[in-house]
Amino acid sequence: MAGTDRGDLTRTAILALLGTVGPLSRTELARELDLSPATVTQLTRELMGYGMLEELDLKPSRGGRPAQRLGLVGSAGRALGVKVTADHLVLVDVRLDGEVLGAWECAFDPSSPEALDRLADAVEAVVSGSGHGLTARTSVSADHGQAPPLLGIGVGVPGSVEDQAVGTVNAPTLGWQAMPVGERLRRRLKLPVLVENDVNALAAAERLYGRGRTHRDFLVLTIGRGVGAAIVADGRVYRGARGGAGEFGHVPVDPAGPVCGCGARGCLEAYVGSAGLLAAARAKNGGSAGLTGPGAAGAAGDPAAREVFAEAGAVLGRAAAGLINVVDPEVVVVLGEGTADWPLWQVGFDPAVRAQLYPGRRDISIEVESWDDTSWAQGAAALVLATPFDAAGAAGEQGRLVRARLIGTTP
Repeated sequence: MAGTDRGDLTRTAILALLGTVGPLSRTELARELDLSPATVTQLTRELMGYGMLEELDLKPSRGGRPAQRLGLVGSAGRALGVKVTADHLVLVDVRLDGEVLGAWECAFDPSSPEALDRLADAVEAVVSGSGHGLTARTSVSADHGQAPPLLGIGVGVPGSVEDQAVGTVNAPTLGWQAMPVGERLRRRLKLPVLVENDVNALAAAERLYGRGRTHRDFLVLTIGRGVGAAIVADGRVYRGARGGAGEFGHVPVDPAGPVCGCGARGCLEAYVGSAGLLAAARAKNGGSAGLTGPGAAGAAGDPAAREVFAEAGAVLGRAAAGLINVVDPEVVVVLGEGTADWPLWQVGFDPAVRAQLYPGRRDISIEVESWDDTSWAQGAAALVLATPFDAAGAAGEQGRLVRARLIGTTP
């Protein structure tokens, strides 16, 4: 598909808008993207010709002629997302419209000298369709040859990434310092690669397929092994000067508190991360947290375990209130593996967060979403699928290459 850079960006903006808000008429597209009706008509005709858009039902009109709605053809493209953890990888294959085509996992040792080679091996196994060395988490289509075109690879890591287009990672929990993840994967895979903090990647997914459809300013909080936050302001993920914004788990709670994994004392994560919860449960139970852990014990009605979560929920609520007061989001979304125990957290969290919120913000909506481990990897895939929104240029040259693949200017 031929076209200027401006035309290419406008085409991808049309695709992205339809992918996030659903079918729209040409008139609605023109209004939302501030384009002339003639431009929208021309560009949508081209996109339909290339199999990226399709005409759907007629939208009812009040007295006028019904408008033909246009919808995204999900098979126009796909991205692979990889979530890196301290002991395993989760990989997903996601269409442009958010449909998950397949999910896999495998063991992973980030401390190994061959760690990045093993990461590339796992991605290659999905790209080739072999699945070698991977365990399928979902049923996967055997017709790999009919899969949508691959736009790029997104990688989510529990650490900071100064430039997602370069992809150099500092992640203490992985033992990585200045690890050249993006460079090594691009050299090996010959594909666009974007690398980002895993919570920021989740925010990108929310922007595409979740609360970002109706809110331009929102906050994502994650609870589980660690604690994180991502700030979306005016539709963009705020990354900070060096890509390290959102280290919510390292907000200081008590300078005399327990030692955190970062080396400091009394960080929020030391109280409400999974290790902190386990330590608190052991302290209350004379050195034993129970074979099933505090979450299962609390759900079974164990008073000590429920007290642990209520206290941790209150600590989290006070810290969250401070962040909400500073950022002033429209809505807060709570995600992560820790949400499986949210009823236990909620006892302490709800009264603490409401009590500390600034007047006028106490009615803010705090929404807890259901969770699956593949959600982290879907967030990583959204780094690639979100490049049409990348007005700030966070995806850099890699984003340009993704857009070129999306509109067909690159083989």
